[in-house]
Amino acid sequence: MLKDIDTVKLIFGLKVHQLRQEQDLSYQQLSEKTGLAISYLHNIEKGKKYPKADKILALANALGTDYNYLVSLDADKRLKPIIDLIHSDFLKVFPLELFGINTPKLIELLSVTPDKVNAFISTVIKIVRNHHLQGEDFYKAALRSYQDLNDNYFPELEAAVKQFKLEHHLPPAALPGTEVLEGILQQSYQVQADRTVLAEQPHLGEIRSFFAPASRTLFLNQGLSSAQENFLLAKELGFQYLGLAERPLETRMTEVDSFEKLLNNFKASYFSVALLMDEEAIIADVETMAQWRTWDGEAFLELFAKYNVSSEMLIQRLANILPRHFDIQDLFFLRFFARPDLQKFEMTKEMHLSQLHNPHANQLDEHYCRRWISINLIRKLKAMQDIDNTEGPIADAQISRYWGTPNAYLCITIAKSATSNPDHNSSVTIGLLINDKLRRLFRFLKDPNLIAKDVHTTCERCGISDCGARATPPIALQHKKLKQKIKESLAYMEQSTAHSA
Repeated sequence: MLKDIDTVKLIFGLKVHQLRQEQDLSYQQLSEKTGLAISYLHNIEKGKKYPKADKILALANALGTDYNYLVSLDADKRLKPIIDLIHSDFLKVFPLELFGINTPKLIELLSVTPDKVNAFISTVIKIVRNHHLQGEDFYKAALRSYQDLNDNYFPELEAAVKQFKLEHHLPPAALPGTEVLEGILQQSYQVQADRTVLAEQPHLGEIRSFFAPASRTLFLNQGLSSAQENFLLAKELGFQYLGLAERPLETRMTEVDSFEKLLNNFKASYFSVALLMDEEAIIADVETMAQWRTWDGEAFLELFAKYNVSSEMLIQRLANILPRHFDIQDLFFLRFFARPDLQKFEMTKEMHLSQLHNPHANQLDEHYCRRWISINLIRKLKAMQDIDNTEGPIADAQISRYWGTPNAYLCITIAKSATSNPDHNSSVTIGLLINDKLRRLFRFLKDPNLIAKDVHTTCERCGISDCGARATPPIALQHKKLKQKIKESLAYMEQSTAHSA
């Protein structure tokens, strides 16, 4: 991540590079004019060195400019898009190094590209500003990309969990409960759990836990399910065992102010889920599913009931195991939230592996396809709640064929009411691209009773004409068709005029 001092060096180096190129000076010639070593000039242009005042003056004289221009943080029109990029939050907060990208090298490449690339940079910056993208948005996007690059499986964290079990005398396939987790926290890390103080704070109802380093106390809110408590206890064990110093103290995170903090939060969460759901046990469960000839949502829930974990933890764990151990890498994860009136369905979390799959978040406040099982299962749960106050979870599966594409997905969804607010419902979905690998793995894909539906992303963009679930007209699609008709009509006019001439 770019620091302020790095910004100053980069801007200075860009100016020296541009002026040297404009005057067609080689490094040797500039060295002779300034008395500065060629290697030193190289490092200046790469943003690695910032010269003292006398050397800056020598450079200004040799390059035909003045001292003040070289040391200012602004530049002329040709360099301005790159300078704006350096000043933006993007390079300051986006962890380029995590993806093997050297920031100075990136800037160097941009500085010698054609003007069209500068125009592209300007466009990107305007999009960032117009959509009010903040550092938090970059951090979360970077984390999702990091998960994708690693197929959402992290051997070092899986190994850490196995070593943790060994050190704390837990059997390899152990499924530790609340008492065991809390005991290890207290005895090995001197962390006490408190279940009263946090609940006494009226404004902290949304905070599930808070760790106070000074007193080494993990405050847990009331109203949590045993699965949620176990996750939080195991997550704190992850922070302690992995030695993750830069970390959020609260769950859920109220502010994402550094990528390192977000990444460490992810590592501790991964550790927690892996500790509560043994890798080999999950592999065996998937192998059991692979033998099913028909789909059964109740059997799916029963198979995993032994873990006492939340539905999101279960789906996330499947998203860890399937790519690594079953070579199922084309998948996505979605989480939806709905209020009691079911007028709006909000996608609150998503992850894509291998490619950007058809279902994805929409930031234009459009209506997500009501044929998605993610939404239908929330509706089904609400209907059940109106009859007998069922809280869930309920599970089901669907083959979703994406209209206008060759893609179809096996979507497995779990819906349940929110623990903190039973009037609100949510669903989590894992979607697996249907290909030969998936057909070989899951026999139940041939089940004639497995529901298959044509779906789209949002109602506004959907061309399915006979959809009984449509929530709003296909406005975006109609606009797109109108533009195409205008384009075709203009082309016809041009052709007709040419023939008559």
